[in-house]
Amino acid sequence: MGSEKGAAMTHGSPLAPPPVVAPPASAPVPIHVGFGNIHQSNPPLEQLPNLQFCLHSNPSWPEAVMLAFQHYVVMLGTIVMLASFLVPQMGGNNGDKARVIQTLVFMSGVNTLLQTLIGTRLPTVMNSSFVFIIPVMSIIRDFASRTYEDEHQRFIHTMRAIQGSLMISSFTNIFLGYTYTWERLFRFCSPVTVVPVVCVVGLGLFERGFPQVGKCVEIGLPALILLMLLITAQQYIHHNHMNTYFLLERFSIILCVKVVWAFAAVLTAAGAYNHVPEKTKLHCRTDRSYLISSAPWIKIPYPFQWGTPIFAASHIFGMIGAVLVSACESTGAHYAAARLAGATPPPAYVLSRSVGLQGVGMLLESIFGAAAGSTVSIENVGLLGLTRVGSRRVVQISTGFMIFFSIIGKFGAFFASIPLPIFAAIYCILFGLVAAIGISFIQFANNNSLRNLYILGASLFLGISVPQYFNEFTASAGHGPAKTDAGWFNDILNSVFSSAPTVALMVAIVLDNTLEAKISYSDRGFSWLKPFNRHDARNEEFYSFPIKVHEWIPTRFID
Repeated sequence: MGSEKGAAMTHGSPLAPPPVVAPPASAPVPIHVGFGNIHQSNPPLEQLPNLQFCLHSNPSWPEAVMLAFQHYVVMLGTIVMLASFLVPQMGGNNGDKARVIQTLVFMSGVNTLLQTLIGTRLPTVMNSSFVFIIPVMSIIRDFASRTYEDEHQRFIHTMRAIQGSLMISSFTNIFLGYTYTWERLFRFCSPVTVVPVVCVVGLGLFERGFPQVGKCVEIGLPALILLMLLITAQQYIHHNHMNTYFLLERFSIILCVKVVWAFAAVLTAAGAYNHVPEKTKLHCRTDRSYLISSAPWIKIPYPFQWGTPIFAASHIFGMIGAVLVSACESTGAHYAAARLAGATPPPAYVLSRSVGLQGVGMLLESIFGAAAGSTVSIENVGLLGLTRVGSRRVVQISTGFMIFFSIIGKFGAFFASIPLPIFAAIYCILFGLVAAIGISFIQFANNNSLRNLYILGASLFLGISVPQYFNEFTASAGHGPAKTDAGWFNDILNSVFSSAPTVALMVAIVLDNTLEAKISYSDRGFSWLKPFNRHDARNEEFYSFPIKVHEWIPTRFID
């Protein structure tokens, strides 16, 4: 019987299976490497799927107010660090430091409101930037060599010189933004360029993370551990305790600050820092900021509060370098904020008008007497991802806290007196989150292309390594590697090459547009990014103005 069946199959019987046809030579043959299932990656997603509130969706008003207050607390750390470093070297006292902090916070509120209304319209907080330290320090050294009646007079003259140099240099960004120069530059940026720029926007700030935590380990390290435990605990209670999960997801930073701040106050009151070096007291004690006792109850920052500006060509040219760097850093932060807010990537024309408005904001800062210019706050961008709330309204409400607490000085000084290692512990998480968002942009390019991998590796490494060399050289020698007879030239080079995003942008944009650029058009991700650089419904949904200004102003003046 078996032999009959075999014969029937041989002669084409209906019982026989259809003949097997060999695949054509051109058909790809799957290759299995190793054991188990091969991971199949998800398709690229233009928007993050797990956001609770995107750019134009809003939480309830009580929740929005609490989230806005959290944004205010997070942005305070940078301003206090910057003022605490600069003001004593200018010759200012604790009262001067309190006034500088009030002015910086006030202008951050004004500039943030402007950006969310008529800038990029993304939920980004504008904050004072450390990139201005190099030109400001040059001004400080210049005035330190002169003779004054007292240190306070030197402080006033230094502030007036900073005011004058920032005022003139701000027109650099105004020109770049409103003449379409910045737009033309970023039309050459593919996702291969965006990845390293956004990554080092977060990674390049590592010095403000654990190195600052280590200045008071007994406060900074518990803050870091507690914050990581609170974030991790969310995953374990997600489906069991929804109220607790909601509280930890939205307000883990506020809870962390309250607990560790109270712990630091107990250590201070118990005398744990009575017999330690003065530097340790400055970082650990809760009563060594002297802000509460020095700040006035009510003080409204007003134009030219330090006096008429002082203009010097060397100071102005030196400040231009920092202004250009702030534009690069803000642009990288806008890409990260757009992704964390559930918006499309910011088109080149939106980035251009944002840079122009940033220049206007610096002009206002110079008029009101700020000690440094502003850029997008990276820590607040990271907070969008940590809370999963990218609502524009939340950030706009936070500007109310900034302006109110900058005028009511005692209340603002109370929150500004939080020990800096607590802020540094928070930054360890938020900066890392922004860096991770930068990595996510590689999904829109070919991440198996050796060309792309070479560009990413070179720009990431040089973007971190070159600024590290410049910063270490400056710390040891007291001046940057660029040291010629032209001080303004030194400040420009030292400012540009001390900025990780700026170095990464220069390396990436040159390599990406010169190394097999035409034949690698699709591999670079331009097929995904280019449609967003045009005016279409998706962009208008997120980046259009709140009122129809096109009806009164020609388009060429607003795009």
